[in-house]
Amino acid sequence: MPDSRRAGDRLPFLLIGAIVPAERGSLPPHLPHLPYDRRMDKTFTFIGALMGLLGVGIGAFGAHGLRGRLAPDMLAVFETGVRYHMYHALAILATAALVARVDGRALIAAGWCFTAGILVFSGSLYALALSGVTVLGAITPIGGVAFLLGWGCLLVAAL
Repeated sequence: MPDSRRAGDRLPFLLIGAIVPAERGSLPPHLPHLPYDRRMDKTFTFIGALMGLLGVGIGAFGAHGLRGRLAPDMLAVFETGVRYHMYHALAILATAALVARVDGRALIAAGWCFTAGILVFSGSLYALALSGVTVLGAITPIGGVAFLLGWGCLLVAAL
């Protein structure tokens, strides 16, 4: 059976270099937007949950396994890594929840920036506290910049 809809009833949207048709009415009326991508929703939910799980586990390891074994200043460095790890695990989960409501590349970029920030910022602080190799502290600001970029992308997505 031929499609009786007019050509104007189908709006093309650019998504990662390919044209993906979207039905009129399937997106919010303020256009242009990228169509909702359920894979990103699930990806950020998975990453956020995994980062939360790891953050709680690493925090418990620090509180129970490292107290008395690390110098107080290195324990404080480790705790800073855990704190920012957990803050941004929650930010990734919030990003996952927003993907279904807010379209745009900025929101997806925010989720990836938060993920990179956890890996680089918190990861370098964990390595610094456990190894005592102070040169690892030079990597930490790169993760901090990733966190800032993530919050900036989230701000852009809200506009």
